[in-house]
Amino acid sequence: MKVSIVTSVYNGNGTIEECISSVLNQSYRNIEYIVVDGKSNDGTTDVIKKYKKHIAKIINEPDKGLYDALNKGIEAATGDVVGFLHSDDFYPHENVIQNVVSHMNNCDIDSCYGDLVYVAKRDRTKIVRYWKSAPFNDGLFKKGWMPPHPTFFVKREIYTRYGSFNTQFKIAADYELMLRFLAKNNISSHYIPEILVIMRTGGRSNKSLKNILITSREDYNAWKVNNIKGGFHSILLKKLCKIPQFINKSNGLHK
Repeated sequence: MKVSIVTSVYNGNGTIEECISSVLNQSYRNIEYIVVDGKSNDGTTDVIKKYKKHIAKIINEPDKGLYDALNKGIEAATGDVVGFLHSDDFYPHENVIQNVVSHMNNCDIDSCYGDLVYVAKRDRTKIVRYWKSAPFNDGLFKKGWMPPHPTFFVKREIYTRYGSFNTQFKIAADYELMLRFLAKNNISSHYIPEILVIMRTGGRSNKSLKNILITSREDYNAWKVNNIKGGFHSILLKKLCKIPQFINKSNGLHK
């Protein structure tokens, strides 16, 4: 099974090297690594060039935002499975992709996902939030649940069948995509109960009150564009579901 990993970056000079190394150090060897650089001007491009012999495809051109960049990566991918690792993120150990492939093969599924840990931007040992997920079942999205998108691995044929990111959504296109795949089209999935990705804090969705309001509106619109009922109360529950993630974080990196 070939796994395509897509990293999108724009001016990520401070973290992109750790991200790239995290992918290249994986024990699973059949990885197609694709880096989409939105024409960075802070030295990011030079860092990427250092590893060009080990990167299958480098796309260096302006884009229309994160989800446009990820769509370029999906379009360029030739793997059986597609996953994403953003430039601020890294894998917790070298066997993450091997574990993903094992579960995808053994369970014969369209997608899988796991847990996500947020660490402080300048101190990767300081856990800020531990997003422990759970097995998916019908109705969970209405209760405010969603899987951590950075841990979401999906067969490429699913993107061909149901589409990639809807770029009309500026912040919540990942939520809309997972809602479309899992809740609307009922693709098969499997929960891997372990940390698959470590993310530094500083994401756009919670960066400001304005972005929180935009995210909530886009979350609601995600239900409307997919013609699924239950959007309003699910958005309120989605905010409440995050609270335990900040409280139950003590053993995150040690699990």
